[in-house]
Amino acid sequence: MRKILVVIDMQNDFIDGALGTAEAVAIVPKVISKIKEYDVGNVFATRDTHKPEYMTTQEGKYLPVEHCIEGTKGWEIESRIQELLKDAVIINKPTFGSTELAERLREISEKEDIEIELIGLCTDICVVSNALILKAYMPEVKISVDAACCAGVTPDKHLAAIETMRSCQIQIA
Repeated sequence: MRKILVVIDMQNDFIDGALGTAEAVAIVPKVISKIKEYDVGNVFATRDTHKPEYMTTQEGKYLPVEHCIEGTKGWEIESRIQELLKDAVIINKPTFGSTELAERLREISEKEDIEIELIGLCTDICVVSNALILKAYMPEVKISVDAACCAGVTPDKHLAAIETMRSCQIQIA
């Protein structure tokens, strides 16, 4: 059984930048430890990626805070985490969930048995979106989330997202 880790949006803007939180800062050491448990060939990561015209987009109208603008420091993955991910597959995604990630992982699942574990930010937006997309693409693949390696926009939203994922048969560690 091949175990794959997906690191969701561990970017500066979500940690201590434009949309950062104390909870996001607090999980960084745990995320680093978790990544070290995996062979880099089994690690995928996503990077929230917006263009300078973000504020005119549908998302920008509902979340009017410029963040993760491609090429900026806020868009970059936190430096210690980036160092661990230097040989990992990194997928830029323009929205909460990544169908490209799901398609790539489904291709692997068609050739071998896999399990997928997700960690990262934010639990209640991008982590839950990707977990549900992966479950929809691969209903028979075990998908889990390490809640200790995730943080939500608020602690209450983090817990609500964990319960939503649990309701959808995503395993919570």
